[in-house]
Amino acid sequence: MIIAGKAPKVALLAGGFGTRLSEETAIRPKPMVEIGGMPILWHIMKIYAHYGCREFVVIGGYKVEFIRDYFLNFRQRTSDFTIDLGSGQIDFHSKFDEDWKVTVLDTGGDTMTGGRIKRAQHLLSNGTFFLTYGDGVSDVRIDRLLEQHRKQEHWCTLTAVTQPGRYGALHLEQGGGTVDGFREKGKTDGGLINGGFFACEPEVFDLIDGDGTVWEEEPMARMIDRGKLGGFHHEGYWQSMDSLRDKQVLEAEWAATPAWKVWG
Repeated sequence: MIIAGKAPKVALLAGGFGTRLSEETAIRPKPMVEIGGMPILWHIMKIYAHYGCREFVVIGGYKVEFIRDYFLNFRQRTSDFTIDLGSGQIDFHSKFDEDWKVTVLDTGGDTMTGGRIKRAQHLLSNGTFFLTYGDGVSDVRIDRLLEQHRKQEHWCTLTAVTQPGRYGALHLEQGGGTVDGFREKGKTDGGLINGGFFACEPEVFDLIDGDGTVWEEEPMARMIDRGKLGGFHHEGYWQSMDSLRDKQVLEAEWAATPAWKVWG
């Protein structure tokens, strides 16, 4: 299940306001809202790390200082230690498992999703990279997503999942794995939706005009027009955290047998 060779970097969109979860996001960015005592961002990173991904670019904005502080103090938060207050020396007693390289990038409070991705171009332009939202978990096979993406030579491959209701609907070309239709949220939408968990090529940066570009609008429409947006159909578990009810659902699942916990 480990990706062969050097695994792509992972970019995580973590800069939005999370207004529908205002009970939590008034004091922290949504990706830092905790499930089982750990931020949902950590859960997403653990999913990717299970497949061999070790380099992460956290694309922040709203309350980015919260994310910076978390990773700057990550080892102290997750390990037992002894500190010599005189010298400042710290001896850690716990085994430290997360051998990750994490870049935290401030892309501004009002920048749209496409603009945030564009601002991370200098960190992601050396080859294929993964991209995902910082508020959803899944047991998606990241290795198979990458395999299909490389085989079909799309500029971007999104993970298509089944979820009724409040999300944007997409249409996959019959048997081909190419997206030939996409529209944002509609009241009666069902069927396949964009579940995030993208595999991307650097060509996507040329489709983003600037800070005001929404990733799910102009860039995706342009890729559809060129036949360069792929769809990887994931039939397993997927859940976003858009509301307090969603958070409660995830907390209950974490306390039982969480389907997204693919790591050991």
